[in-house]
Amino acid sequence: MSPPETVISVRDLVKSFETGRGGSVRVLDGVSFEVYRGETLVIMGGSGCGKSTLLNCLIGEYEVDLGEIDYHTKEMSAAVNIVGMGETELNLIRKRIGILFQSGALFNSLTVAENVALPLQEHSYVERSIIDIVVTLKLQQVKMLEHRGKYPGQLSGGQKKRAGLARATALDPEILFYDEPSAGLDPVTSTAIDELMMDLSKKLQVTSVVVTHEMDSAFRIADRMVMLERGRVLKLGARAEFEALRDASADDLTTEAERLIHQFLNGSGTGPLTDAEGMSEFEKLIVGGG
Repeated sequence: MSPPETVISVRDLVKSFETGRGGSVRVLDGVSFEVYRGETLVIMGGSGCGKSTLLNCLIGEYEVDLGEIDYHTKEMSAAVNIVGMGETELNLIRKRIGILFQSGALFNSLTVAENVALPLQEHSYVERSIIDIVVTLKLQQVKMLEHRGKYPGQLSGGQKKRAGLARATALDPEILFYDEPSAGLDPVTSTAIDELMMDLSKKLQVTSVVVTHEMDSAFRIADRMVMLERGRVLKLGARAEFEALRDASADDLTTEAERLIHQFLNGSGTGPLTDAEGMSEFEKLIVGGG
């Protein structure tokens, strides 16, 4: 079997923010991992672990201090590092990616159909009649066609996510990023969104990167998982490896990392994650609201 093809390669990524107290906090501290073509990679971790910051770095929204983020899309003859890249070049790569934001991020003044059409109007040169056909197809894929004339304020939380996903796929992206896709949804709606994501991944043959702290969702959709803690990669592995740690007896865990992962995956109130004595300066800053 040939080795998997790498679409995104992150190497030794470092990102810090000013604290407003004359200092700074390092939110990402040497993060490295790869994303393989066609897989669904879940990035998870507790609040303040750096996963949302990592997502913003991956899409070029945040400038990074150190490290590389290499993209290798089908149109590229070789991998390209986006760190330090100009906005014009970066926008060419962004056309190959789609993003489902946590809130859906729909424009309230536009109908569902107009929201989905917007990327096509801004970043393609096809005729209006073709745009209408594409919008219809994308809304059909997420089962939102009957709501095409509604405004975001008339939609439920799950419907907003579906409409946002239709817009994210409007340009037939090669890579899809999801920011907390299950946030704010009831369990039934969350499961429906997960199933839709998996269905679209197969039909559109896209690579998916999902940031989430919802464990039920993560274990449904992931091929591989990355767990962040204190701005570092604590573990990277196949879903089955994390399932084994989740289901293990606490007495069988031999390392601090295993105990930490086990606590997080099971949502336990006791363990290294909640040990205040072992709290790092980074965690104290997060907990203290700095």
